[in-house]
Amino acid sequence: MIEIEKSSGNVYADLEIPDAGEMQVKARLAAKIGEIIKHRHLTQQQAAEILGMTQPKLSGMLRGQFRGISEAKMLECLNHLGRDVQIVVRKASRTHASGRTSVVFT
Repeated sequence: MIEIEKSSGNVYADLEIPDAGEMQVKARLAAKIGEIIKHRHLTQQQAAEILGMTQPKLSGMLRGQFRGISEAKMLECLNHLGRDVQIVVRKASRTHASGRTSVVFT
């Protein structure tokens, strides 16, 4: 019989990868960047020029290889793609001992 374990909602945490929260945030940001590039019908080369990075670096980021790319750089990429980025800091909920970071797209 196969044992099934319920996900925590963060695949990186489920796989016990270091910096799981940061990796999940980066994954969501990379997915949004890829979605915008696709929606604008840009080639990776065109998008790389707009974003100020090399095409191989962009390709890696879109494939989940973003360890060498900061969240700040990814937010800057969203700005270059015509998106406003708003950072909101608020008190953590009572159910969490420490705060957490999430990405919300509107």
